[in-house]
This record gives sequence, structure tokens and C-alpha cells, in this order.
Amino acid sequence: MDLGLKDKKVLITGSSKGIGFKIAEGFGREGSVVYVNGRTEEAVDQAIKGLKQSVPKGTFLEAVGNVSTEEGISHLQAKIGEVDVLINNAGFFEPKSFFEITREDWTQIYETNVLSGARLTQIYLKGMIKRNWGRVIFISSESAINIPVEMVHYGMSKTAQLSIARGSAELCKGTNVTVNSILPGPTLSEGVEQFIHSLAVNSGKSDKDMANDFIRENRPSSINQRFAKPEEIADVVVFLASEKASMINGSAVRVDGGVIKSI
Repeated sequence: MDLGLKDKKVLITGSSKGIGFKIAEGFGREGSVVYVNGRTEEAVDQAIKGLKQSVPKGTFLEAVGNVSTEEGISHLQAKIGEVDVLINNAGFFEPKSFFEITREDWTQIYETNVLSGARLTQIYLKGMIKRNWGRVIFISSESAINIPVEMVHYGMSKTAQLSIARGSAELCKGTNVTVNSILPGPTLSEGVEQFIHSLAVNSGKSDKDMANDFIRENRPSSINQRFAKPEEIADVVVFLASEKASMINGSAVRVDGGVIKSI
């Protein structure tokens, strides 16, 4: 299937590892020009090396910059110029008791998970509308709907992303530009694997048993009853950016294994 993404310029924030890395891999396979973003040159170079191994003919370019800061965003804008596809993936999670979340914690997660995508969308959406083609996708989470009690600040940030995506989609009426969000369920990215491993060590269980127990105890509504693989999320993102998905706009697309109990 030709997804119509060949030679499209794609910026994926936070793409040196995890879901972002797999998204970069997916666009590379479609022949897109992929800008790989991370905070350090070392992390980005390492990621591009890995991407070149899995997609030898792919075009992967460096986009080093901390998108949680205005300086980092300005640096990226100056280096890259306009893009056809913006994937707002940069973010982090941090399990923490609600009563222990500090003002600094709220600020950091908001700047990284929310303001990075908000500012980049402000910068790039206008050009997309002018050229009458473009895609913006926010990588939100099922935690935007099912706020996790173990990290309320993370859930808040993911809900905010849905608001920004829907609001900015309204600016694209009558154009060939779409703005959407996706809501992944629990996904075995590197960070989550480390989190599960730490729980396993503390409980004396294997990583596999701990992962199964986590889903059963913390996401009991899951129909699939397992963690997603990063590439399963990436496949949906690449499709959503394609010509084949042109009628999906202003939507929050669930890729959660049925965690959210809603029709």
C-alpha cells in the first residue's frame, strides 16, 4: 500500500528511542525525510545509526534540541525549516504519589509533555495550512482519559494534549491538513521496561510475570491483557499521517488494547 509519504519532511520529537524511534523507522520505510530529535548529539547519532541498520535506504537527519525550552525549539526551527508532518512525541512519565508532586514536577512535565507540542504546532501548522497539506499528530495516552492515581501530573499533561490537538484542528477547516491525537495503552518502551524491571527486582518476580501482573492489577479493563509493542503504536501513527487517513481529523484515536471502557 502506497501511503503517499515519500519525500515528505517529518519531524518526530523525542525520537532517539522508544515509540518515537519506531515511528521514525516507519516513516523511513515509506521514503520520508525523517528528522530524528533528541536532547544530545550522542543520543541522536546513536539512534540514526540504529535506524540505518533497520532501514538502510531510509533518510534520517539530525535534529538535536531540547523541545521543552523555547531556545531548543528555535534551534530546531532554524535548522529544519518547514515540515510536512509533525509528530509531537517528546515526553516522560514519573510515578509519584499525588501528595509528593512538587511545583517543579508540575512545571517540568507540563513544559515537556504539553508546551513542546503546543509551540511546535503553533510554528508549523500555519505553513501547512498555507500549502494546503500537512499532518500534526500528538502522542497522548489512555492516561488522558483514565487518569492514573500513581502519576496524576502525567495524566493531566496527556489530557491537555487532547485539548490542543482538537482546538488546533478547528483552524484547518476546508483544507487538506489534519490534526489528531493517538491514545496508546501501556507500551513496552525502554523507559517502561526499566520501570517494570525495577518492580520485578523489588518483588522477586521475573520481568515477564511482573508485566503480566501490572496489566492485570493496574489496567484490568484491558481486553488484550498485555503491553503494546512500540511498533504497534508506530504503525498507527504512520497510517494516520498518510493520504489514506485524510478523513480522520480532530480525533483522538485509541490504540490501547481496549483499556478505555467506552464505545
